[in-house]
Amino acid sequence: MNAAELPSVVTDQVQLELAFAAFNAASEQLSGVYQDLQLQVERLTHELAMANGELHRQLAAKEALSQKLALLLNALPGGVIALDADACVEQANPAASLILGDPLVGVSWQKITDERLSSTAITNEWLVNQDALFKNEVQRRIYIESSSEDSAGRRILLIHDITDAYALQEQARRNQRLTAMGEMAANLAHQLRTPLSTALLYATHLGNEALAQEERQKFAAKTIERLKHLEHLTSDMLRFVKGETASLESVAISAVLTELQQVIEPQIKLSGMHFNLYDNSQGTSLLTDRKALCGVLVNLVENAVQASAQNDVISLRCDLVSRNVIFSVHDDGAGIDSAHQERLFEPFFTTRTEGTGLGLAIVRAVVQSMGGHIEVKSEPGRGSEFIISLPTITSVIENIRNRGTQEINQ
Repeated sequence: MNAAELPSVVTDQVQLELAFAAFNAASEQLSGVYQDLQLQVERLTHELAMANGELHRQLAAKEALSQKLALLLNALPGGVIALDADACVEQANPAASLILGDPLVGVSWQKITDERLSSTAITNEWLVNQDALFKNEVQRRIYIESSSEDSAGRRILLIHDITDAYALQEQARRNQRLTAMGEMAANLAHQLRTPLSTALLYATHLGNEALAQEERQKFAAKTIERLKHLEHLTSDMLRFVKGETASLESVAISAVLTELQQVIEPQIKLSGMHFNLYDNSQGTSLLTDRKALCGVLVNLVENAVQASAQNDVISLRCDLVSRNVIFSVHDDGAGIDSAHQERLFEPFFTTRTEGTGLGLAIVRAVVQSMGGHIEVKSEPGRGSEFIISLPTITSVIENIRNRGTQEINQ
């Protein structure tokens, strides 16, 4: 090797050493990175194992919960039906199958209601149609509750068999009616005995030949008066027992009030009192029995007359409040104490000697048959006000439509 080539060899050696040094440094760096990666892999492997273990535990817990829910669902005495977004039965428990019969799963709920259920007068209550499956059983009565739809349009139906509860309720009502009839019969006998005994006494005097013609006519008139009282009492009793309107029709309130004013006002003026009528019905109509409604209002006004004195004011008012028609009859009489107010609408309760005690009982029965209610506001010495609330014809029609829509949706 000559002197000229020596510097080149030295340079190559230095570069080679630098390359080896760089390689060694890179190898050491890669080795460190590899060790770090190994540590990260070990850590991630451990975390993954932990996560897998937690997922397995959660899955096992969910499976156990699912089994418990399935057992609970199967053990429930009430029926449970799950409907999908198309209102088809997606799932049903054994109680639902026992109540409605099989098959259920996959069947449209509308088809089930059409073929197996009959609607009743009470919303959400149905009668299960009796077929071969239930031919030896008492017809079942069920109550169905529906949950709100979830985001996917699914809902849950809860079916309660209320057959026994309804039978017990009907038995309780029957017992109440029998008890009421017994009390009513006893009260009626008491009410009839006095005028009947009086009429018999007067009739006995008519058989006395020693009486003058004038005395005979007097006893005859009293006998007829007592017999008319008996007839009136019997008529009131029959009206109370009936307790319902005969025929419903659309009645304009203003027409009824005008007719009442023409009938009532002259009689009130003859008694030395004043009558005010306030008609704020605004052309509204009622679906009611016109004759029965007139009878109710006349009864209340006559009671007001009997409770009032000369120069007192009796007011009949009609207002619209929300979707109800409010009738109020107000007088300036002596008022009614709280103890009597609680019994005003009881049959045969009266504070008047000649009263039958059936007038207000009949009024309440008729008002309730029209879908309304009646209340009294009174203070001793400050007069009385009887208030009747009845639904307008529009309200009645809307309620019927809403009920029909609800039953269709169910």
